Amino acid sequence: MIRISIDAMGGDFGPEVIVPSLAKVLVRRPDVRFVVFGKESTTLPVLKRFPEIERVSEFVHCEISVRMDDKPSRALRHGRWKSSMWKSIEAVKAGDADVCVSAGNTGALMAMSKFCLRPMAKIERPAIAAIWPTMKGESIVLDVGATIGADAQQLIDFSILGSAMARALFGIERPVVGLLNVGVEEIKGQEEVREAGRLLRNAVMPTMEYHGFVEGDDLGKGTVDVVVTEGFSGNIALKTAEGTVRQIAGYLREAMDRTVMARIGYLFAKGAFDRLREKMDVRKANGGVFLGLNGIVVKSHGGTDQEGFAAAVELGYDMARNKLLAKIANDIERFHGQHVGGRDEGTAGTGKSDDEHRGGVD
Repeated sequence: MIRISIDAMGGDFGPEVIVPSLAKVLVRRPDVRFVVFGKESTTLPVLKRFPEIERVSEFVHCEISVRMDDKPSRALRHGRWKSSMWKSIEAVKAGDADVCVSAGNTGALMAMSKFCLRPMAKIERPAIAAIWPTMKGESIVLDVGATIGADAQQLIDFSILGSAMARALFGIERPVVGLLNVGVEEIKGQEEVREAGRLLRNAVMPTMEYHGFVEGDDLGKGTVDVVVTEGFSGNIALKTAEGTVRQIAGYLREAMDRTVMARIGYLFAKGAFDRLREKMDVRKANGGVFLGLNGIVVKSHGGTDQEGFAAAVELGYDMARNKLLAKIANDIERFHGQHVGGRDEGTAGTGKSDDEHRGGVD
């Protein structure tokens, strides 16, 4: 049985979207149980409309909720110990839940997660990992917005985190990892990326295969199982891809409505368009996993619908069911034990802290 703590007050729509989405999860994951954190006056009436969810849930009243426009520092000052976001994270720390899911403010969620759960041993920075649809299936891209900038050792740590997630989610014994760069040649790119590539090539890594550098078009091709980058470029890539999906969908709708013959043609090709819509459905990729912490936290899009939040909850369920944290801990111990990386004066300290979290998946 997997227990999932839910921040019912997070996101643009709060309990009205979040609680009904849990019913969808329960149908597909009948062994799941929920701990729901939210305001009694707004959450309980919705929860009572879904008796099947109420039967498998524990409700905890929280008077305070973190607003979507709160800065991380303000969220910590006013929401620590008592907000629905904090308490849902704290449930993971206390062992009352296996994973936390929230659609709330990304920066606040990361700040609270780092403060409450703390980074894992030998991991300096957590990362946000996203599921990326590709021509071959799906891949993992990280970091997509936890922090801005990264040095060589942090990129290596992201490689370890991402490959462990690929093993847990996709069942791949030895995921292929690539570093996102402006070219595939070893002489190209920033010094931090080139140094990380050199160290990964020389490392003995039985649970990951280092491919080398990959470029932006490799993300959609599915060239590798895990694409590693720092949060600034990763977040831009994520938002660009999401915008492109919406743009193409708009073009298709416009083309199908243009003439009577186009509408008739759509009816004949409806099956093909349905398959295309399914592949382009961004809700399926909804959910960024915070990696590198002593607990699993999944961030859902703030404006998501019921199916989108359900997808984020199911992602957290799969990570807990497949023992993601144990895989990460084993890989960290193995790789750091052989002194992979190691900071030096040339590459250390180039990443900048991002207290206000200018990136994020929201």
